[in-house]
Amino acid sequence: MAAQVEIEDQSSVTELDNGEIFDPLSDDADSSSGSTILLGQGNQEHDVIKACFLSGLGAAFAGDTTVASVRKNSTEGIATRARYVAFRIFTEAMARKNGGDPNVKYGWYAGSREEIEGIVSYGFSSREIDDGSHGIGIHLVASKCSLFAAVGAEPDGEGVRHLILCRVLLGKPEQIASGSKQSHPSSSEFDSGVDDLQNPSKYVVWSSNMNSYILPSYILSFRSPRLRVIGRGGPPPSSPWKRKIQRYQLVRMMRQVAGDDLLAQIIRNHRDRV
Repeated sequence: MAAQVEIEDQSSVTELDNGEIFDPLSDDADSSSGSTILLGQGNQEHDVIKACFLSGLGAAFAGDTTVASVRKNSTEGIATRARYVAFRIFTEAMARKNGGDPNVKYGWYAGSREEIEGIVSYGFSSREIDDGSHGIGIHLVASKCSLFAAVGAEPDGEGVRHLILCRVLLGKPEQIASGSKQSHPSSSEFDSGVDDLQNPSKYVVWSSNMNSYILPSYILSFRSPRLRVIGRGGPPPSSPWKRKIQRYQLVRMMRQVAGDDLLAQIIRNHRDRV
């Protein structure tokens, strides 16, 4: 397996702003929802993000996965500019609190196309709060572990899945046990949560800070036939469950019940059989 690419190890990708203005994911979104910037092949940000995403999938899944586009969230709109400024202010405050290091990481967030559109346009809401796998808050997947995020991305009508790559302000995190119902820091010493202090694959931002400590920065759209095969392993289309719960919600429930380690093993076993 190729070495995983860490976005944090790359040189200042967020300082670049190349590309052309592109419409939001929704074709009928109005100008008040802001816009995104399409990053083309050869653009440094595009290439680093694509490499990070594919390396996190592993060779078996990356081989037939196609990145359709990488878009950068523009800061031209009033709301998106305000969120950017707020994130910068909180980052500076966190640096002062923690001896100069705000501990900003990149994390993936998965959902349906509609959910991704809503987050990019208006920020996170109570709908996105995960209520059980590792505390109650917004859960993001570390940039090097993109497979965990990819399986939670629901394909749209054209078979394209979408992920948001966010900048995440962690400050000083504390370890949150699997199944914990913790919903805030255990003390003023801590600012966020992780599943593992030494090698985190999941970041937990408490709901009170979800639009201060998370900055949606990029939207990656991709196709992955092998992930689609995994998706078919659930209830058949005629099952009433398909009418009551969306796939990305089912994946979240599976992660809460089984945990990321067991779910990853299931995916690897399925990959080997295929």
